Amino acid sequence: MAEIVASSLRSRILSGALSDGDLLPKQEELLAEFGVSPPCIREAFRILETEGLITVIRGNVGGAVVHVPHSGTAAYMLGLVLEARNVSLADLLNGMRLLEPACAAEAASRPDRATTVLPKLRENIDACMAAVDDPSTFIGLARAFHTELVNHCGNETMSLVVGALEKLWSAQVDLLALNKSVHGTFSDRAVRLSLAHEHERIYRAIEEGDSLSAERALREHYSGGGGERRHGFSTDVTVKADTLRA
Repeated sequence: MAEIVASSLRSRILSGALSDGDLLPKQEELLAEFGVSPPCIREAFRILETEGLITVIRGNVGGAVVHVPHSGTAAYMLGLVLEARNVSLADLLNGMRLLEPACAAEAASRPDRATTVLPKLRENIDACMAAVDDPSTFIGLARAFHTELVNHCGNETMSLVVGALEKLWSAQVDLLALNKSVHGTFSDRAVRLSLAHEHERIYRAIEEGDSLSAERALREHYSGGGGERRHGFSTDVTVKADTLRA
């Protein structure tokens, strides 16, 4: 019975009948609606809380606060699985290298790309060029280029899955590159300019609607510099999910 109650409440959350931050009906109302015992309602709440769909606030003014799932939730759960399997940052980065080019191809295939993905990428590239002499700002913007591309590729599944990897990677970089004066090979202005030019090449392929060229340009971008580009930290360390909550 607890599973039945949880399933009904879960459907209300996922369908949008309940919004983020809403309170679930009070226990008395749920008891009357489902005709079950208080322990059953408490178990249903426990199920939903374990899934991250609610937070139970106990006490006289307590209740169950609704949390609508979002991409950050997916990234955190994926991070937990990767951490449990001792997956390295190098493996995470390689996963992005394999999957993200498909997002570039999807973006190039969008008939509305001129009003969706392209303005976001153009704004980012221009901002990168304006900050090319500021390594910390430039590197953050350069990562954001990939985030914008994935988020606006036009395929929701790819945006969510690859976007979760992007969020994880960015969180690892933010944590490990605590000393903003250390950027590995990205401290070289020539390397930063090379990155910006490669982003421009990806942009042009998407603008022209050339899916194959966009995919190839992004794949080559990941192997740019002959693999000599390095962050100022080791990628042999294990992915840490808690970086998303830091």
